[in-house]
Amino acid sequence: MEVMYMVRSGRYTRLNVYLLILSVLQLNLHTVEGVWPLPQAFTSSTERYPLNPQAFYFGYGRQSAAQQGCSVLDSAFRRYFSLIFPDYTDVGVDALSNLLPVCVLDNLSVSAGQASLKAETVWGALRGLETFSQLVYQNDFGSYFINKTEIEDFPRFQFRGILLDTSRHYLPVQAILKTLDAMAYSKFNVFHWHIVDDPSFPYQSSSFPDLSSKGAFHPMTHIYTQSDVRRVISHARLWGIRVLPEFDSPGHTTSWGKGQPGLLTPCYNGGTPSGTFGPVNPALPSTYQFMARLFKEVSSVFPDSYIHLGGDEVDFSCWKSNPDVRAFMQKMGFGSDFTKLEAFYMENIVNITSALNKTSIVWQDVFDYHERIPKDTVLHIWKGIPAKYQEELSRITKAGMRVLLAAPWYINHISYGQDWRNYYTVQPQNFSGTEEQKKLVIGGEVCMWGEYVDATNLSPRLWPRASAAAERLWSDEKQTSNVDKAFPRLQDFRCKLLRRGIQAEPLYVGHCKHEYQGV
Repeated sequence: MEVMYMVRSGRYTRLNVYLLILSVLQLNLHTVEGVWPLPQAFTSSTERYPLNPQAFYFGYGRQSAAQQGCSVLDSAFRRYFSLIFPDYTDVGVDALSNLLPVCVLDNLSVSAGQASLKAETVWGALRGLETFSQLVYQNDFGSYFINKTEIEDFPRFQFRGILLDTSRHYLPVQAILKTLDAMAYSKFNVFHWHIVDDPSFPYQSSSFPDLSSKGAFHPMTHIYTQSDVRRVISHARLWGIRVLPEFDSPGHTTSWGKGQPGLLTPCYNGGTPSGTFGPVNPALPSTYQFMARLFKEVSSVFPDSYIHLGGDEVDFSCWKSNPDVRAFMQKMGFGSDFTKLEAFYMENIVNITSALNKTSIVWQDVFDYHERIPKDTVLHIWKGIPAKYQEELSRITKAGMRVLLAAPWYINHISYGQDWRNYYTVQPQNFSGTEEQKKLVIGGEVCMWGEYVDATNLSPRLWPRASAAAERLWSDEKQTSNVDKAFPRLQDFRCKLLRRGIQAEPLYVGHCKHEYQGV
């Protein structure tokens, strides 16, 4: 039995991972179920082969750069054994350890019952394991099968993200970890953690502990400790997911002011303070001293080379009301153009993070205000209907800047019916521009803003609707242009999610053979 993969991902030493299946009993005929997201090249036969869990194991090829002791793949082998054989409970932890992973011969003989997976990186191997797991199915008697299949696969876009908002509602760590699991099933690879915002500041800073002790919904129960953050990052890494933190400023910072006096701008009513506060005060040297210390800590806690600095939806009315801010603007020669003041602030913040060897991602507002930012900064498009965001894609890429698309995938917006179809038919590179401009679109992101979302409804609102965007970001657009053809495959994938413990909502009328068991 032969299941062959070529999974390309990144520019690293070539890695060969071989999956051995030692239980080919007889040849049968059957049609294989689909894979989500759809691989780039997928050939499947009706020939099928039984799999025996007791004789199944994963192993590394002799020529593989990775071998036993590679934590990412060793743990993936254990996880995927359970995902591939969900009803097989006879193997204890010790017995499972003996099955996985072992060094094996590079034998591709059909009679030996072997499948091979070849990938350039461990991350590509993880994606291949996910695909392999989706190829295994059961008959009505509970026996496991896989069809003869050949796959060559790679992602269309390098950045395939999901944003979770943990400020408007606190999400328990377990809910985040569960989301990371489901992300990997759809081959998402970036968790954009919008960790703080106006309503609450749940991140527990070691440098400024008052930020969470005074800014969180509750200083003990509704915070993310340094240990919590490490746990999320570690879990994400084992699934091949990067963690991108966002500390949005100068707007969206109401909660920051509770634990950091003097950071926010005092608003005035006439000639006297009103007692309310606006965005971060960009006129004070102490602001940038605070930000430098905070981002130095954040840069060490979150190892990813990218950091999201926000920069969106800044209300200028408080700045306009404040005489000290107005005096600062005159001193700087900004006149009454408050976009120049925001540009001054954001340029300083980007410089702080650049000095920490971090590449910045900012919302599109920063570009719209003509701010001078490094050429490697990534712009994040969140506004508008297709005509508007297509125009923005064209303008930003024409300036030579890389871009992420989120505008069509604000999945917290819900409506009756099959709105996943709208997410599926997005065309991220359908805008006026050269081929070089199109290449500057490095990916996209599904955003789950938290005004009406907490742990009670996060999973069903997110899945399987987000999976529609996942296929758009992974698969070839021409092969996945037909929504009606995609429907039965997504329906089948939704059932797989249910069986894996993900509370994915139904797409339409019907049932799954294995309904959700967690209620």
